[in-house]
Amino acid sequence: MPPGNVYLVGAGPGDPGLLTLRGRQCLQSAQVLVYDALVNPRMLGYAPQAELIYVGKKADRHSLPQEEIQRILIAQARQGKNVVRLKGGDPFVFGRGGEEALALAAAGIHFEVVPGVSAGIAAAAYAGIPVTHRGLATSVTFVTGHLSGEDKTLALDFARFDPAGTLVCYMGVGALDQLCAGLLTKGWAATTPSAVVEWGTYARQRTVTAPLDKLVSVAEEAAVKSPAIIIVGAVAGLREELAWFESRPLFGLRIAITHAQQGNDTLEQRLRTLGADVYACPTVEIQPAARPEGIDDLAHYAWIVLTSANAARTVFAALDDGGHDARLLGNTRICAVGASTLAALEQRFIRPDVVPENYTSEAIVSAMKAIGPLRDEGVLIPRADVARASLAEALDDAGAQVTESVAYHMEVPVDAEGATAGLLDFAPDLLVFTNAAAIRNLSALLGDARQEELARQTPVGSIGPVTTRVARDGGFEVVVEPVLHDVAHLVESICDWAGERA
Repeated sequence: MPPGNVYLVGAGPGDPGLLTLRGRQCLQSAQVLVYDALVNPRMLGYAPQAELIYVGKKADRHSLPQEEIQRILIAQARQGKNVVRLKGGDPFVFGRGGEEALALAAAGIHFEVVPGVSAGIAAAAYAGIPVTHRGLATSVTFVTGHLSGEDKTLALDFARFDPAGTLVCYMGVGALDQLCAGLLTKGWAATTPSAVVEWGTYARQRTVTAPLDKLVSVAEEAAVKSPAIIIVGAVAGLREELAWFESRPLFGLRIAITHAQQGNDTLEQRLRTLGADVYACPTVEIQPAARPEGIDDLAHYAWIVLTSANAARTVFAALDDGGHDARLLGNTRICAVGASTLAALEQRFIRPDVVPENYTSEAIVSAMKAIGPLRDEGVLIPRADVARASLAEALDDAGAQVTESVAYHMEVPVDAEGATAGLLDFAPDLLVFTNAAAIRNLSALLGDARQEELARQTPVGSIGPVTTRVARDGGFEVVVEPVLHDVAHLVESICDWAGERA
């Protein structure tokens, strides 16, 4: 069998958004993924088909010897597999990627190096510290804080480092006292601005700053731990003006989201962009119904009411499966409830006739009646199997001939147990529900005792009154509910709550 390829891929410092496009392409084609402890676990999802081999450090065992890691790479490649060696930061910056490349070359294995964003640059940038800056530093030196020998000394030639430049030290928390003492004895001013950035580029990032001669005591008082980057030089003094990352409105806030696996990217991405540390714990999986009632007779209805993006997607999926397209709608009017539903229709180049400003049953019926009378008009409502009947009842009261059609089922995901088990360990500051089914499923997964514990410790953000009522019935305290019940206004309300909380 001809040997496969090995890709030495830099994962960057932690933020998945800093993974390069080429790196993600390699992950998507990987058959084997060999990864380190500092790789963000979210990146493993980019290679769902790959066999995962962990070679980082765990509490119950030491890291694998470097020679053993190289043996794994060679052995897997010789089986004809595409192997990705995913390393934190950049493979060739204190990542031992050069050693692995030499071993692969000696074994005759084809390899490719995919550079990554190095933590020494990225963590500093996320802390608001440019490693070079005109008038302050025209050079930057990268060093490792690895301690060597039986006496655990920092083997650096401090006389070679330019006090007029910037020094960036990797893996140096354990050697911080030696680093600062060595620089001070070789001409660096005691007042030199300095910083330690812990968990750089993550939502848990923490930065401490101090003059060089005070940095050890300040870091000890703050209990700074690895992984961390140390930055020494005049540029560290710019942090107060440039600290963009840690000033975001939701920075450091732990938020758990529980809604469907499908279509949750918008909420998750918005929360992450605003600085939140998001734990995705989907408790709902959307399964389309076999053939929704009325789907083949859409032209016979005066109205079709789509109350969610899932409803819109499943309706058009059913049309596709039946060999139809949007022309089957004929003159049927469309009512789209919510911004996400509107967006799903726009993807099909369909403009609804009505988009109610409010999402209550009364507001929806009122908006439809503004177009024309509903008496004796046929109305189709494709909905979830667990949806409430209030909208149908309100339309029925208005004289419409209502058909409710189960378009999709809201089921518990098969892998929900694992995600739910980590929810309590994550200890969210806010638990967000976007539908009542997510609450019911979470309650079933947790059991009474664990749900009571979660409800006692964790406030809830709810997308609307129906979800709020179910959450309160489950013992949760609802602290966030937007006036308009969509993702955009939910995120805005979370930001308002976070500001008041701060």
